[in-house]
Amino acid sequence: MTPNATILGPQGPAITDWEKGFFAQTQPFGFIVFARNIENPDQLRRLTGDLRDAVGRNAPILIDQEGGRVQRMRAPYWREYLPALDQMARANDPMRAQWIRNRLIAAELHYVGIDANCAPLADIAEDATHPFLQNRLYGRDVQTVIQAARICADAHLAGGVLPVLKHIPGHGRAAIDSHLQLPQVDAPRAELDAWDFAPFAALSDIAMGMSAHIVFSDIDPTGPATTSVKMMQVIRKDIGFDGLLMTDDLSMEALSGTVGTRATDAIKAGCDIILHCNGDAGEMEAVADAAGDLTDAAITRANRALAQRKTPEHIDIPALEAELEALLR
Repeated sequence: MTPNATILGPQGPAITDWEKGFFAQTQPFGFIVFARNIENPDQLRRLTGDLRDAVGRNAPILIDQEGGRVQRMRAPYWREYLPALDQMARANDPMRAQWIRNRLIAAELHYVGIDANCAPLADIAEDATHPFLQNRLYGRDVQTVIQAARICADAHLAGGVLPVLKHIPGHGRAAIDSHLQLPQVDAPRAELDAWDFAPFAALSDIAMGMSAHIVFSDIDPTGPATTSVKMMQVIRKDIGFDGLLMTDDLSMEALSGTVGTRATDAIKAGCDIILHCNGDAGEMEAVADAAGDLTDAAITRANRALAQRKTPEHIDIPALEAELEALLR
């Protein structure tokens, strides 16, 4: 059975009977979990197992576990991390610290059955970058961001976790929060190519990615990248990203219309997968119906991404923890 072109978030720490039936019938490509779904390691392992059992296959299970402000798994069961930009500034070897941080995150995720993380971020931090994003980023120039994002992706893959590159094609210039409003970037195309889009072009071989809900007015003033045919052409052809492309959360207020309309528009524009996060049953039904099944091209991209899942390489966790602590003194 061809999976539905969705990644869905269950409502609570255990899936309900309705969710079991809905997931079994709909066959979403994968799932995403949030703090509302997480109580402790044993519970989370049960949940990830139950989600896969519901669809009868080894479906990918995602999370936003960047460290810093955006981490769904927290103390006392999991490590707490500095915001990424703060860690980059504080570490005496920033790139080594970046690798250790993300390798430890991957180990924590893999243990509880999570095999995809919505990281790295390849957006460039600007003075004007909205606070919801700024200190989550890795640097203020193209080369630093490319190097740190590549290290993040490689550390996750070494830990058996698929990285998801975000926010394609670049969220750093956005001065407003796309969870609440639609940002518009008015920079000329040549400037975007040389700066905002450049890290994503350099990282275009990463097998999964997430779109940005941002209008780039010099390319397509009519709508955000997620639902813009012109922007999808830029992402696929000019930036060269041929990985499995999911939307950012469809519930964010940067998008307009019903969730069904948003899903339809994103698929028509060229996104492969619709990401819906809030667990609302009625919305999940509407999104799944609008998204339809994965296209042949999306299946090819999905298979290529899932083939990268592997048994984690062995690490000495206490030694890495001690090294990271020393790097941050």
